[in-house]
Amino acid sequence: MKMTISQKILAAHAGKDFVEPGELINCKLDVVLGNDVTTPVAVSEFNKLEKDSVFDQEGVVLVPDHFAPNKDINSAEQCKVMREFAKKFEIKNYFEIGQMGIEHCLLPEQGLALPGDLIIGADSHTCTYGALGAFATGVGSTDMAAGMATGEAWFKVPESIKFVYYGKMPEWLSGKDLILNTIGDIGVDGARYMSMEFTGETIKNLSMDNRFTMANMAIEAGGKNGIIEPDEITLAYVDERAKRPYKLYKSDEGANYAEIREYDVSKLEPVVAFPHQPENTKSVSESSDVLIDQVVIGSCTNGRLEDLEVVASILKGKKVHPELRVIVFPGTQQIYLEAMKKGYIETFIEAGVAVSTPTCGPCLGGHMGILAKGERALATTNRNFVGRMGHPESEVYLSSPAVAAASAIKGKITPPWAV
Repeated sequence: MKMTISQKILAAHAGKDFVEPGELINCKLDVVLGNDVTTPVAVSEFNKLEKDSVFDQEGVVLVPDHFAPNKDINSAEQCKVMREFAKKFEIKNYFEIGQMGIEHCLLPEQGLALPGDLIIGADSHTCTYGALGAFATGVGSTDMAAGMATGEAWFKVPESIKFVYYGKMPEWLSGKDLILNTIGDIGVDGARYMSMEFTGETIKNLSMDNRFTMANMAIEAGGKNGIIEPDEITLAYVDERAKRPYKLYKSDEGANYAEIREYDVSKLEPVVAFPHQPENTKSVSESSDVLIDQVVIGSCTNGRLEDLEVVASILKGKKVHPELRVIVFPGTQQIYLEAMKKGYIETFIEAGVAVSTPTCGPCLGGHMGILAKGERALATTNRNFVGRMGHPESEVYLSSPAVAAASAIKGKITPPWAV
């Protein structure tokens, strides 16, 4: 009875030797995550259960990052609910302003998401942790509340699609381009409630930062989760951070997949997703000369150190276009600090970029970079739905950090080799 990596993790957490796609199971959880948008609702539901403790004071992780630093009174009240709940139940992993980061950058950095884990989060991009070889998926606030109370959740075992990437990555190609190309190929519902397993020689040579980007956007293809088998690159990242033991899983040879898709990455170039769906993709060469008003670099998709390094390498000694607003959001305080030490922040400021404390604000149209009617933004974020970053008649284009940096210089969508 052969299983995929996702089946194996679910089976282990359900106390079963084997699970099959479509089976309904109840599983023990390792981590339950919430942010300042979703946690207050979860707290309200949790309180109805009249519990005097959470299932694990270290397994519940709370990160105020969406409207934090607080943008208004309502957001301040939301964060206050989180803060008081964390204090009352002695939550060990509550991250306040100054120690926090964008949640999906923060948890791996802090060693709180590990290979073999089963993680739910009241945020759809919880699937990011699949880059570590965990089964991680987004849930609603009521499921978060039940998870905090019981340490359990039910799942329908998903079918799996295997995505095989091979060939040498051309210069400037990144994990963002691989996942955008994949979403463009299968569509935003092409992997609906399925496990997206990313494999192949290209993935084996991909950095952790690029792997996080790919797993992060599995949900944009409808995926239940995205996952990459742990290897030496994973362990080099995890072993210096892990706060507890972990277990490695891998798919069996001959495991059953609903579909297998292959991509020769040597034939690809950077990709841009046009409004208003991540599936609406074109190569950057086909996208050139689209005028933009704002560039946003950061988010849980591309706010990591390697992303900032690429941007700094392009902006070094140059200025952003005078009619353009450019904002950079490092993913965590630690990433911000490392970027300072390496001189990236100085490069950004000298180029005319605004550098912000970590926040999800602009990605979801919350604060710090809202678009007016008719404006266009090029962003390294993960969604470009109607009104995603502001006015419903604004437009959002998605790209890699390299394309975003080149476009920031030219004031229009531009290939990185053209600056």
